Amino acid sequence: MKNTQNITLSLSKDLLIKVKHMAIDNHTSVSGLLTKTLETLVADQCTYEKAKKHYFNILKQCSDLNNGNDYSWKREDLYER
Repeated sequence: MKNTQNITLSLSKDLLIKVKHMAIDNHTSVSGLLTKTLETLVADQCTYEKAKKHYFNILKQCSDLNNGNDYSWKREDLYER
């Protein structure tokens, strides 16, 4: 059995009516609809954070490639005009 906890949520009556209709359209309850939506939101955030960390590590590795190297060429040497 899942470890769950009830919460209280205050919504305007108009919003609650729309949410109830959405829940019915999705063959679930308001609680089920909100749970699924929040789970998706958290999963998306975790995926984003993992991707961000991964790409920052790649950038760091790329910047470390020339660490300690003293390149002697000048811009003019690289780009003839």
